[in-house]
Amino acid sequence: MQISTNDIKKRMEELGTLIRETKQRLPAHSAKPPVMMELLAYEDEYDELLSELTLISHGET
Repeated sequence: MQISTNDIKKRMEELGTLIRETKQRLPAHSAKPPVMMELLAYEDEYDELLSELTLISHGET
């Protein structure tokens, strides 16, 4: 099943919100590993979706 461009964009918006909220939870010093792992997971998923969206827009699916 192929994900639509609209679904990708919607999830990217959700991830953008999650990334901002997670960054706000980070303390100035001594960030907690679970929070950092959560942030990295969101950023990784966002990057993957951005790559997929780029491929779709170039007709390379």
